[in-house]
Amino acid sequence: MTEYETLECITEHERILQEIESTDTACVGPTLRSIYDDQPNAHKRFMEKLDARIRNHDREIEKMCNFHHQGFVDAITELLKVRADAEKLMGQVTDTNRRLQDAGREVTAQTEEVIRCRVQQRNMATTVEKLQLCIPVLEMYSKLKEQLESKR
Repeated sequence: MTEYETLECITEHERILQEIESTDTACVGPTLRSIYDDQPNAHKRFMEKLDARIRNHDREIEKMCNFHHQGFVDAITELLKVRADAEKLMGQVTDTNRRLQDAGREVTAQTEEVIRCRVQQRNMATTVEKLQLCIPVLEMYSKLKEQLESKR
């Protein structure tokens, strides 16, 4: 095999790898079949190329993980700090809620007392009105009683 054929085969393998990576799984079969149809032992060279590509991707993944690892650790540390603050805040919110509930019960009791007083005032005003309507009748009764006693 000449150097030109080897270079052409490597280029073809590179194209096939890119095609496999970029297409959906339904089209991979014909692409892989083309590897076995080309030249004898082409599949071995393709497998070597594929292994090299896999190692390259593994290195890139490892670099990416190493790059983001410290950020992840920092984020977890920050979350732990936030959790402590959140627990403290939750305690404050619970305490405030309890105090508001107590104050609300007191306001409710006072409101009910005000309502009772207003009902009582309204009843008293109604009673006064009705009694004022009765005053002329009572005055007439008083005069009648006086006249009966004086026998007029």
